Amino acid sequence: MSDDRQLVLDLGHRPAFGRDDFLVAPGNREAVDWIDRWPAWPGHALAIFGPAGCGKSHLAQVFALRAEAPVLAATDVRVETVPHLIEGRSALALEIGETAIDPRGLLHLFNALKEQGGHLLLTSREPPARWPVVLLDLKSRLAAIQAVRISAPDDAMIEAVLVKLFADRQIAVGPGAIAYLLRRIDRSFAAARAVVAQADSAALTDKRAVTIPLLKQVLGEATE
Repeated sequence: MSDDRQLVLDLGHRPAFGRDDFLVAPGNREAVDWIDRWPAWPGHALAIFGPAGCGKSHLAQVFALRAEAPVLAATDVRVETVPHLIEGRSALALEIGETAIDPRGLLHLFNALKEQGGHLLLTSREPPARWPVVLLDLKSRLAAIQAVRISAPDDAMIEAVLVKLFADRQIAVGPGAIAYLLRRIDRSFAAARAVVAQADSAALTDKRAVTIPLLKQVLGEATE
């Protein structure tokens, strides 16, 4: 989970995606409980929805590890790909992002996985019942899915997320710096991820520790 970069070459980092690495809070506890409950779901499909960066992808990875399931993107699902996708699988996770999904492919996946007794986890920003679907058979199935919302985080959750994001990059940051960010960034996981990435890049470029002066620079504030 290190950030192996030299100078400003961005080779990325590998965040921790295990169950124990997921931060549980009131806004996401129900979704976590449903993942932990698998395979004892009342139906064969579950949808987790919420704003960008709220932890949907992390939970999809947790489910993938638990169910030994692949995590698919919308572009992976087409009528002709479904037989290969479900072959030998008891579960799948499907992340619905900004890319439109083939409705007939999704319907075929939904039905085929159910027929073989498998489970499907869907993640998206909106609940499936609100997706702009015109295919009536698919629309009725999506409306019947158990859908669980992940709420926007509170201050305590954002603080914990900032600590985790820096730890994922193996960056030591003091409580003062965390408190400084907490007072200045939007209350969203996406904002937390963005500012940690910017701070990491600035620290590597300037060969400095992540402190309040560096964070002021990242946020475009005048230093004292």
